[in-house]
Amino acid sequence: MNEIVEELDRFLRKDKFTVAEWENRGLNPSSPELCSKMTNLLNECCEKLIQHAQENSPTKVLRKELRAGLNSFQKSEYDTEEKEFIGDYFLELSNITLVDFKDDLNKWLYGSFMNGLLKITSALKGPTKIVETLSQDCTNCGAKLETFITKKQEGIPDYAFDIIRCNSCGEYNMLDKGPDIHSLHVGEYELVEQLPKAEFSKEQAKTRLEQLRHWMK
Repeated sequence: MNEIVEELDRFLRKDKFTVAEWENRGLNPSSPELCSKMTNLLNECCEKLIQHAQENSPTKVLRKELRAGLNSFQKSEYDTEEKEFIGDYFLELSNITLVDFKDDLNKWLYGSFMNGLLKITSALKGPTKIVETLSQDCTNCGAKLETFITKKQEGIPDYAFDIIRCNSCGEYNMLDKGPDIHSLHVGEYELVEQLPKAEFSKEQAKTRLEQLRHWMK
C-alpha cells in the first residue's frame, strides 16, 4: 500500500481549486472562501484514506470513507459546476485507492432516481455508430482491448494516459488514445485510472502502470 499512500499524499498537497484549474474547465473561479472550504473537506477525507491505506484496510472500508467524505459536502451550498468539480476529485481519489465509486458519485450528483433513469436510458439505446476503433493486444493474454470512438471533434486535447484492466485476465495495460475524441465506449476492459499528461510523462505513466501490476499480484 506504500504507493497508494504516496499518491494520496501527492493529492493532499495539490492546490485543488486554483484560478488555473477553474480556467481549464472553462469556468470563473468560485469565491476564495468556498474554494478553501472545498479544499479542507477534500483534504480531511484524503487524510483519513491515508490512515486506512497505512493500515491496509479492505476496499469496503475505503469505500465507506469515500462516501463519508462525499456526504460531508452539503449539495445545496454548491452550484452544478462546483459539484462536478468536487465529483472529479472524488473520482481521482477512488482511482488512487482502486475503489469502484462511480455509482455513488452519480447518485450524489444526480440523485437516485436520475441515476437509475440514466442506467435505463443507456440500456435502451440502440446501436451506436462507431467512427473509429482503437485496438491493442493485452500484454499478458493477447486479448483485443478495443476502444470504440463514437464522435470526434477537432481541438479536443489528448489530456491523459489511461490505465486499463483486461476483462479476460485482469492484467493492467496502458492506453494512449490521442486527441480529438468527443465520446467513446470501451470493449473488453475496465478503466482504472487516468494520468493527466500535464503531470505525467510517458515514462512516469509506465512507472505507475508497473506499480499497479506489482500491488495486484
